[in-house]
Amino acid sequence: MPRRAAVHTRARASVLAALTVTALAAAGTPAFAAQPDDHPMNRAFARAAAKYDVPRDLLAAVGYGETRLDGHSGRPSQANGYGVMHLVSNPLNRTLERAAALTGKPPTALRGDTAANILGGAAVLRGYADTLGLGARERDDINAWYPAVARYSGTQGPAAALYADTVYTLLADGLDAVVPGGERISVTGRPVSPQKGSLTATEMRTQSPDYPSALWVPANANNFAVGRSAKIDKVIIHVTQGSYAGSISWFQDPVAEVSAHYVVRSSDGQITQMVRDSDTAYHARSANASALGIEHEGFIDDPSWFTDTMYRSSAALTKYLCDRYGIPKDRAHIIGHSEAPGNDHTDPGPYWDWTRYMELVGGSTGGGDSRDGLSFTAYATQRSGSTGAQVEAVQRLLGEQGHPAGAVDGSFGPATQSAVTAYQTAHGLDADGVVGARTWTALLSAGAATTLQQGESGEAVKRLQRSLTAALGSTVDIDGSFGPATATALRGYQTSRGLTADGIAGPATWAALQAGR
Repeated sequence: MPRRAAVHTRARASVLAALTVTALAAAGTPAFAAQPDDHPMNRAFARAAAKYDVPRDLLAAVGYGETRLDGHSGRPSQANGYGVMHLVSNPLNRTLERAAALTGKPPTALRGDTAANILGGAAVLRGYADTLGLGARERDDINAWYPAVARYSGTQGPAAALYADTVYTLLADGLDAVVPGGERISVTGRPVSPQKGSLTATEMRTQSPDYPSALWVPANANNFAVGRSAKIDKVIIHVTQGSYAGSISWFQDPVAEVSAHYVVRSSDGQITQMVRDSDTAYHARSANASALGIEHEGFIDDPSWFTDTMYRSSAALTKYLCDRYGIPKDRAHIIGHSEAPGNDHTDPGPYWDWTRYMELVGGSTGGGDSRDGLSFTAYATQRSGSTGAQVEAVQRLLGEQGHPAGAVDGSFGPATQSAVTAYQTAHGLDADGVVGARTWTALLSAGAATTLQQGESGEAVKRLQRSLTAALGSTVDIDGSFGPATATALRGYQTSRGLTADGIAGPATWAALQAGR
């Protein structure tokens, strides 16, 4: 999506202006001029605020903190929350059902209709205010709503405080958001002094035991396993499909059975650790035992969540983890959830800027589509003493082709050298134990000689693109799509090898590639 919702820090308003805004909000009147009929979300906030006597700006800030005011067409979040106000329906948090009881609206409407969803959020907040004993005078004071906002998070203690602090930061700084459909939602910044009550405890700022810059809020013991059964060798990048505080809350919920080691906030890059590095978080199925998982606040279909501050904060964390645990800083070892074996998730999605992220980490992008650990922008010569992702790729390819190189550990030792020499001998290559362009080409092209031409797609096309990159010594995009660029590269290869330059990968072309020509 091209849109981008922005939060702007403004100079603090004068005391008189702040009092005026507070008075308008307390009266249930939005702190802006009456909106015309083509502003449905603004009308919905104003009407819900008036009906349930909830400050309009508070209601809008809660919604923005939850979803950036994007209902995502009724699709649920990771915690099974819906709509702009993120009304949740899971075993321990049932704000959706609570909203239905308070408003009389059916859950289907609360999930999919924005006006109903905002009304439901207001009803739930007012219900919490009533439970806390906030009378009409207290409800006039936006600062008195802090405990009710904390309860809206669906959690307690540090996670609830993180949630409420985010909302009050939005109230202090103000916001100016363009929501789906082009409507603008604004909140004017003002001085805030939230009445935190018991949520001012020092435990809410407990420092992470593994990463000094992070906070520590432990996940529920049901959502991770103590200890590890494998060496830490990768970092996996996730997107929460929900808010920062909401995800922290979900990982504290014993029914979730999911967690991550770290969660990163969009607005300021704040990091909370939830599982010790030495323990196994449940975030990536078969990769859990050997991976560290980092969740990033946001939704994969909305790039506005991926802020510069988030990228920099997360990249600093990843760099620290790689240095601490000896993880190579490349795209074979820093991967997305979608790239982990045996997973069906799509995060971090198409808007995650891998090139930028890897540059911030201080590593290599690995080039192309390296999600399988075999695809690189260039294939460097590998020999005894070499280390890294490309050595690991060589070891994998040798094993798949009947020449096991011992442990697939990215270290080119005697076992790998012996396997390379045996492979070269078997395929008529110079048996020097060094993986140069010819050996790379033969290794990468091995497999069925499937005839391919422009318009084809799939794994066989990726195999062709890898082989051409190695053979030509120049980058061919490894995206599995046989387009004009791949056809041009193929014709260049065919011409240079004396083959018919028809841009079709037929038996003769595959034979040449598999011979390392």
